[in-house]
Amino acid sequence: MKLPLIASAIALTLAGPAAAQDKLLNVSYDIARELFEALNPAFAEHWQEETGRTITIDMSHGGSSKQARAILEGLPADVVTFNQETDIDVLADGGLLPEDWRDAFPNGASPYYSLPAFLVREGNPKNIEDWDDLAREDVAPIFPNPKTSGNARYTYLAAYAYALAQNNGDEAAAQDFVRKIFDGVPVFDTGGRAATQTFAERGIGDVLVTFEAETGQIAEQYASEGFERVTPSMSLFAAFPVAVVAENAEDNGTTDVAQAYLEWLYTPEAQRILAERDYRVTDEAVAAEYADAQAPVELVTVDEVFGGWDAVSENHLASGGILDQVFVNR
Repeated sequence: MKLPLIASAIALTLAGPAAAQDKLLNVSYDIARELFEALNPAFAEHWQEETGRTITIDMSHGGSSKQARAILEGLPADVVTFNQETDIDVLADGGLLPEDWRDAFPNGASPYYSLPAFLVREGNPKNIEDWDDLAREDVAPIFPNPKTSGNARYTYLAAYAYALAQNNGDEAAAQDFVRKIFDGVPVFDTGGRAATQTFAERGIGDVLVTFEAETGQIAEQYASEGFERVTPSMSLFAAFPVAVVAENAEDNGTTDVAQAYLEWLYTPEAQRILAERDYRVTDEAVAAEYADAQAPVELVTVDEVFGGWDAVSENHLASGGILDQVFVNR
């Protein structure tokens, strides 16, 4: 079967024909290309020093929900590095990894995290500062389709959580608020990469909503555009969960290297690479080194606001759920 979405391969080889070679397929979310272009060579060097073996790390990028479906349909991922816990739960439900996958690594198997934030055009001409501004009739937000993108699902939940906080927990008011934001979106792309291109290259929309880490990287990538980063007053803690796809790794003979690869993401070396790219990290010492570069924000969690991901899946994401009800005619 032809593998979909294989975007790149990073290979480091030793001189001479006798070099031992390992190989991994990391299936990841849509906008993680540049991040793993930085992480993978560093791990390859570490792996060579530790074991004397070289490694090739193939990457597959796409909307995380689409990626999960592709794995269920046969994409032979050794590891997943997603931006949505429910998409790994889908793999567990399909029998590809244990249901207690969150216990396999520290911090609920999330070595780093972020939050939905904003990127606006030079000078912030629409004076966009918080979630309220995204619901204004004169503002066109850009973010992907929450039915296909974990990134956009966090945007939806963050806006919903903000509206609940502003309206004393009134669910109807929160739904109306989110509906107004959705109504202002001129185009829903399937993933974060395409949404970034819509905003930055096609010049559509007034504000791009994506993970805070991405706002910094996009602003740097399109420096000539003068984009400005805005952190809202309140946002949603966004875990970036990782897992060994146990059944595939066992079949591929990669269980040990897959485990080592994900464990390495918690090391100070990897955590600094993440922090330099505006992700918030779980290593307290490394986080302290980069604290001045990260804006203060009130972070709430899915557990606190929505009762956990199972409740989100049942009440919001299921067919006919709240997301469907506010996401009409799309």
